[in-house]
Amino acid sequence: MTKEGNYTTESQVYFYSPQFYVFDNFSAYSVKIWGHVFPTSEHAYQWKKYINVKPDLAEKIRTANSPSAVKKISDANKEHADPDFYSKKVSFMEEIIRMKVTQHEKAQKALQESEDKEIIENSPVDSFWGIGPDGDGENHLGKIWMRMRNEFSTHKKF
Repeated sequence: MTKEGNYTTESQVYFYSPQFYVFDNFSAYSVKIWGHVFPTSEHAYQWKKYINVKPDLAEKIRTANSPSAVKKISDANKEHADPDFYSKKVSFMEEIIRMKVTQHEKAQKALQESEDKEIIENSPVDSFWGIGPDGDGENHLGKIWMRMRNEFSTHKKF
């Protein structure tokens, strides 16, 4: 089960804490990708879900005033999402996170500060991107951040 709050252990980083908040898709770090500048990673991810099938809805998402609003809009329109999106969602998220790292020094610094620790999205509700309510979720977002850390440190891009 996830613990309340956010913390770091000798071997793990549970993000949402100020030091690692940049890892959160709701954090206020814009991402320039796919010909647009999105206010947050969440905006970019949810926009991609609709752009090929409901461009008007995608535009509403892109210009929403908060990542929470973006999530609400997307959740209310799940039945309109591009059916091909779901098989590609991890690669889309990886593309977004790669851009976030290249565009923000704070993301690069947070990756360095995470050292070789396991990066974990401490979500009590999301068992796909995070660890979910029982702590045994798939943690795909944390895994993407660790891949970025390895990729950027290997290529000395920090």
